[in-house]
Amino acid sequence: MSPRKPPRVVAMSAPIGLAFIPLGMALGFLVVHAGLAWWWAPVFAAVIYAGSLEFLMVHLAATAAPIATVALTTFVVNSRHVFYALSFPLDRVRGRAAKAYSTYTLSDEAFAVGVSPAARTWTTRPILLMQLLFHLLWVTGATLGGLVGEALPIERLVGLDFALTALFIVLGIDAFRQRPDRWTAAIAAMCGIGAWLVVPGQMLACAFAAFTAALMVRMLVRRRTERA
Repeated sequence: MSPRKPPRVVAMSAPIGLAFIPLGMALGFLVVHAGLAWWWAPVFAAVIYAGSLEFLMVHLAATAAPIATVALTTFVVNSRHVFYALSFPLDRVRGRAAKAYSTYTLSDEAFAVGVSPAARTWTTRPILLMQLLFHLLWVTGATLGGLVGEALPIERLVGLDFALTALFIVLGIDAFRQRPDRWTAAIAAMCGIGAWLVVPGQMLACAFAAFTAALMVRMLVRRRTERA
């Protein structure tokens, strides 16, 4: 493998991965404020490693939610990963242990980097290095947040709650730059704004549903046009 590969992987992953520090810290603060010991933050980050699900899991763990509730929540929140697996380059990862770890650490951010044009020649080592970097940064951020939250009487999180939204905005902009599609971006914006105006309490779920339906209609129209 070329010696330039690892630095290139780090250079591509670091800008996104560094956002994991404030996100992980927010998780650590939330763990401590929920009444759990600080060390639960790195445990959640390392074992669950599912982004938004971890924030929900803190509340479920703190309130001793039933296993059925935890299982259903996990299924609903992480069901999108099924579609990620359809295009993520897992076929370029060699070895059972490597494939298992790559599957386990398949996050939104890892998917965005892994399917980018710049990563189309990546094989086992660069793909795993990218995912390991994200995993370690997430655990590091959560550990820092747990320790700081335990040491300082922080009553309210200001700004950190927007970190996840900001990260996905950056991912969306980067994806548009790689594959510019104005129609898809316009449809997504209209679905988001429409859901915010009509059903603000369920904006995310309704926007996703409307966006999926719009894409399916667009695909059917395109197929009919190509056959005509």
